[in-house]
Amino acid sequence: MPISFYEARQQILDTVPALATEKVSLLDAAGRAIAEDITSRQPLPAFDNSAMDGYAVRAEECSVGKSLPIDGYLPAGENLNKPLQPGTAVKIMTGAPIPQGADAVIPFENCKKEQDKISILYSVKKGDHVRWTGEDIRPGDQIIPTGTLLRPAEISLLAALRISTVVVHRYVRVAILSTGDELQVIDEPHFEGGVANSNSWAIAAACQEVGAVPVMLGIARDNLTDLREKIRKGLQADVFITSAGVSSGDRDLVREVLAELNVQEVFWKLKIKPGHPTAFSMYDTTPVFSLPGNPVATLLTFEEFVRPALLKMMGHRSVLKTMYRGIWAEPIKKKPGRLQILRVSVSFNQDGEMLLRSAGNQNTGILRTLINAQGIALLPAERDFFAAGEKIDFHLLEGSSTLDCNQQKSDGKIFSIEEKVQ
Repeated sequence: MPISFYEARQQILDTVPALATEKVSLLDAAGRAIAEDITSRQPLPAFDNSAMDGYAVRAEECSVGKSLPIDGYLPAGENLNKPLQPGTAVKIMTGAPIPQGADAVIPFENCKKEQDKISILYSVKKGDHVRWTGEDIRPGDQIIPTGTLLRPAEISLLAALRISTVVVHRYVRVAILSTGDELQVIDEPHFEGGVANSNSWAIAAACQEVGAVPVMLGIARDNLTDLREKIRKGLQADVFITSAGVSSGDRDLVREVLAELNVQEVFWKLKIKPGHPTAFSMYDTTPVFSLPGNPVATLLTFEEFVRPALLKMMGHRSVLKTMYRGIWAEPIKKKPGRLQILRVSVSFNQDGEMLLRSAGNQNTGILRTLINAQGIALLPAERDFFAAGEKIDFHLLEGSSTLDCNQQKSDGKIFSIEEKVQ
């Protein structure tokens, strides 16, 4: 019995396990999810220091027009080794420790230097251009919770706190197998009726995009012997993905072989389009995703089901993409009964609102439409018509944070999602 899009995704996320952890260096941790809470043992900044090149002073001694003699020079990385003398200023560079007794810094441009004195041009307040000890991080602060993706900013903070190694979830190894007698290795001479095995490359690239390690097993032909051999290899990975051979045709043998090898099916067939024959199974702790063979259906089902699972297994706290509400620019109709995964172009109207349109021909063999799309709209299964101006849920595709702001005009026609939209 087919299940809904949301039921399928929840079953997957409830089932897939988190991978084991390992301690790695900061550079090896970049782009991975941390598997421990990080609590600071020291303040940041570690000492009061200057935020500007200028002069360290006592604010209460700095009325506009007053002159102060310069008593010393303090570059970053050194200490003055004496308190600031009353009624004086110390030349100080950015990052240098604030001398004892000083409580403000006057930038060079806010004073006038005359031989060995400065004249104050603007009022000075206590704390001006001083970075106080612990104003960013205090000892005992939890700075990075478990599941946080370690971006350059987090790596910078860890390094600033002198933390050189962290515990992260290890990379997930994903075995990838394409099936079909018609498939052909892409750099071999073309034979009549042959189809390039693009799915393996597409899935591998999608795995790399989320930080997983693809293991390409090549092509399994539509016979039980070849399928058994290659599927056994795939089941040795952390995750196993097959494409094609999962529908109801005479040569769709993937589910038969998986069952024979004691792989436990969780679900088969979804109330979605494209991707209806998608299956999800478990072999001990190894998730097995059996995706459709049409190139677009393969990538869309990976995006909506496999991607969140891989992120969860690698310890990410946030595994689902942010959903937005976009305004549908043109009337559209669909068949009721299945949630439609629609490739959409995203632009902005004059009020800064996001406008959605079909990115082109929605046939699952048309890759150009996916290339031209900036987002994926999820059209509810029970609906059959959406009027222009309605708001529709969608998420952005990876690499589509910069959207085309050029305005496009709708001719107002009603089109079907099966039509080619110019």
